[in-house]
Amino acid sequence: MTDTTATIAQLRQIVEEFVDCRDWHPFHTPKNLAMSMAIEAAELMEHFQWLTAEQSRAVAGQPDRLGEVADEMADVLCYLLAMANELKLDLAAALEAKMVKNAKKYPVEAYRGRFGPNDPNKP
Repeated sequence: MTDTTATIAQLRQIVEEFVDCRDWHPFHTPKNLAMSMAIEAAELMEHFQWLTAEQSRAVAGQPDRLGEVADEMADVLCYLLAMANELKLDLAAALEAKMVKNAKKYPVEAYRGRFGPNDPNKP
């Protein structure tokens, strides 16, 4: 499976089967899953703490470090997919709706290549 061949539905099914086989549904409340996702996101952040922007980009070329980062990213994704399963939420639809909101909130003409309309680097 790769990003170009896997669907969100397939990934959700992998997580669902893993959870179901272990009878973890009683523990997979939205609260517990949100907390677990935040904990895993913090573990991901640890890999980049104190690095410069350039050093953080260089992780892509460091197989051992990249593998550790991949594990943490996968943990975050697993909890996100488990939460979507529990809430019966369509992630693709949620993402699409959020991007529409983001496009209105951050119009290209005000934000292209900068943090916002008050960015001191604004041309």
